[in-house]
Amino acid sequence: MLKRILRDLVDRLDRRLLPLAASGGLVASAYYLFCSRQFRREHRAVLAGRLAYYRSLDQPLRSSPLLRRNVHRLEKGLVMQPRAATFAADYIEETVDEFARLRAAGTLDPVEDQWAADVLAEYFAVVQDAPPIAQAGARYASLATKPAGSAEPRSIPHARSSWPDVPVSYDQFLGLCRRRRSVRWFEQRPVPRELVMQAVDAAAQAPSACNRQPFLFRYFGAPADAARIAGMAMGTTGYAENIPALVVVLGDLSCYPEERDRHVAYIDASLAAMQFMLALETLGLASCPINWPDIEQRERTLARELDLPWQLRPVMLLAVGYAEPSGGVPFSAKKTGAALLRERNDYAP
Repeated sequence: MLKRILRDLVDRLDRRLLPLAASGGLVASAYYLFCSRQFRREHRAVLAGRLAYYRSLDQPLRSSPLLRRNVHRLEKGLVMQPRAATFAADYIEETVDEFARLRAAGTLDPVEDQWAADVLAEYFAVVQDAPPIAQAGARYASLATKPAGSAEPRSIPHARSSWPDVPVSYDQFLGLCRRRRSVRWFEQRPVPRELVMQAVDAAAQAPSACNRQPFLFRYFGAPADAARIAGMAMGTTGYAENIPALVVVLGDLSCYPEERDRHVAYIDASLAAMQFMLALETLGLASCPINWPDIEQRERTLARELDLPWQLRPVMLLAVGYAEPSGGVPFSAKKTGAALLRERNDYAP
């Protein structure tokens, strides 16, 4: 009773403070410094991510956020219309240096190595020389430009017309989207890991800012593990024990050196998660995205369970399994396109 009275008192005081706290940036910062601890974990995670990023510049990596970002920037320059005769002079040396460093370490993923090598080769073949470009080009030419056993160049921009047609109509795709609903009742049989891997391969095709793909999928295929971890979230009471497999989607803040990109990991991980869920439907599996609450006690519990470094943030949980045929699924009426698409500054619900 006393706790409830105190909580109500704190809530009333907080509501009175909100107009002042929301009136400007300085008072908003003071509010979160003295009156609320809600963003302290995020602050530390962003700083830990930046620190991990800079430390990674001296480490052997399987995938380099710096190299991925810069190679994608080169790709965008290559497809510009009209294409500039000279571009990327301000970061081409940094790109070649990172590529050479990881080539020497021998740790770079072969797919990433192939892509970087092909794009750099195409760039130096078409760009006009300028002092930094010529110097970077000479260093690139001194490298073995292909990993052992690689195929001919193929990881470069291609004309849209060269990509194969996809025989999926809008009605078929809309049917897939409508079929994907949050399933909470599953058959109690194992989920083949190879099917989950296929869905992850589809998720990897999702767009991400500068192709950095700042996300990971942590998989738990044992029902006991799935139930325990699902129970760490909110809103899973009554069905967590029914989940046969679980995926924890993690955003990786170590892909960014600047605070300005701190939200991108959540955006990109969510784009990938949506493709993952749609892919599961095509493989005969169902899913249920489980909201992860940003509550300190729950964050600490999950971080201990998964042994997470500070820069890896949980974005959502995904229950995975074969849907129980007789299990109920909420209808969940969706808003229409007419309700969501706006052409003027009318933001009323």
